[in-house]
Amino acid sequence: MGSTFANMFFIITLVLSGSYVILGIFSAIALRKYLRKNSYVNYNSLVLSPLSPEIAIIAPAFNESKTIIDNVRTLLSLYYNNFEVILVNDGSTDDTFKNITEEYELTKVNYYFDYHIPCEKIRGVYKSKNPSFKRLTVIDKKNGGKADSLNAGINICQSPLFISIDADSIIETDSILKLVKPFLEEKDRKVIGAGGVIRIVNSCEIEGGHIREIHLPGQMLPRLQVLEYTRAFLLGRMAWSQLDGLMLISGAMGIFDRETVIKSGGYSIKTVGEDMELVVRMRRRMAEEGVKYEVTYIPDPLCWTQVPSDIKSLQEQRTRWTRGLVESLWTHRKIFFNKTYGRLGLLGYPYWFFFEWLAPLIAFSGFIYSIFLVVTNAINWPFYLLLFLFVYTFAVSVSIWAILFEEITYHKYKKKRDVLKLLIAALLEPFFYPMHTYFAVRGNLEALRRKKGWGKVERKGFEKKKKRILHSSASNSEE
Repeated sequence: MGSTFANMFFIITLVLSGSYVILGIFSAIALRKYLRKNSYVNYNSLVLSPLSPEIAIIAPAFNESKTIIDNVRTLLSLYYNNFEVILVNDGSTDDTFKNITEEYELTKVNYYFDYHIPCEKIRGVYKSKNPSFKRLTVIDKKNGGKADSLNAGINICQSPLFISIDADSIIETDSILKLVKPFLEEKDRKVIGAGGVIRIVNSCEIEGGHIREIHLPGQMLPRLQVLEYTRAFLLGRMAWSQLDGLMLISGAMGIFDRETVIKSGGYSIKTVGEDMELVVRMRRRMAEEGVKYEVTYIPDPLCWTQVPSDIKSLQEQRTRWTRGLVESLWTHRKIFFNKTYGRLGLLGYPYWFFFEWLAPLIAFSGFIYSIFLVVTNAINWPFYLLLFLFVYTFAVSVSIWAILFEEITYHKYKKKRDVLKLLIAALLEPFFYPMHTYFAVRGNLEALRRKKGWGKVERKGFEKKKKRILHSSASNSEE
């Protein structure tokens, strides 16, 4: 029995490793193609063109008083010609609404809209008395969660395209220009959604809602997540976009066709993974109606977000992600190996089922069985040491591969010591896999118990190193 289990585990490891290699190859091809094509793009023409589509940026906010002013300031200063910012105060119990009202001189206005998508009661729509902030619209509504807030924003906005973001994120100034580009290109398929790279803002220097200097996170836990995000976006989603099997656009920032979202029923309030569930539901609807469509991915860094810096917060986030994954896979189980849905049904969904959901459970059973073999003195040490060496070497190689992709593309970490720290983190990261496996198992148990809600998220605000910021501001005074 022991040898049978070991052989099965070894085969699974080989299949998983092979999938990563294949995705890495497709990512490299797609990145090369994108960078070559993008080198000829003049984004300034999009800014100046009166034909640029109108876009609404919808930012849900619940108890974001520590960062809300800086974040709204960042959104209003984005480099684009035709956009509005819709901030949705989701029944905050802190000073979020008070702070934004005072800072931007808000006043309640009469505003006609329809509840195209069901959402909690909208108590009022507010605009600024100051014409300088005419792009800003603030919705005050009864608390209903992030998905419900996004639905409220979709009901209010009139733009054909909308961008959903997290209110605690820092957005690159040219992010809209890059996000809207796939919707403007002539294609035989309708683009219904697009996403881009999400980066980690922990330890970066922030001033006035803008990143003045990029630093690698000082703490090890956020630093490990830099590696994880780099792999997920540059290796994973880039490849799945190329393979037409993309199932997820990050909730931190994504752009969608408003009409398609409304016809698909908007964001679901029945899951904590509303970002993934919406994409799958939109794709499912388009396939069932026989409409040629595309969900695409942009490898440009577009958004910077805070990540958990302690184990408890990381556990809360990852168990929530697992619950969302389980809910989305179960809700849309009809897609599984169903050729009606094309590559989504034959490649995308099966991959997420076997490698994102099932693999951590198999790994956990492997850990438990290995402990049993050690206790009973029945373990085949040469085999297990060889397997460990193989898994460890491959895991480190994939991380180094992702770091290489980052360095030859956008090279955000300019200091050599930051790259060295990332390489050291890559050597240490495999030893944290049991922790992530535990989070996945816990998330599955919570899904079985039908646990709901996001849990409490503590916002720490953005770090500000005043002396260095002042120096940076002085050196950039010509900007």
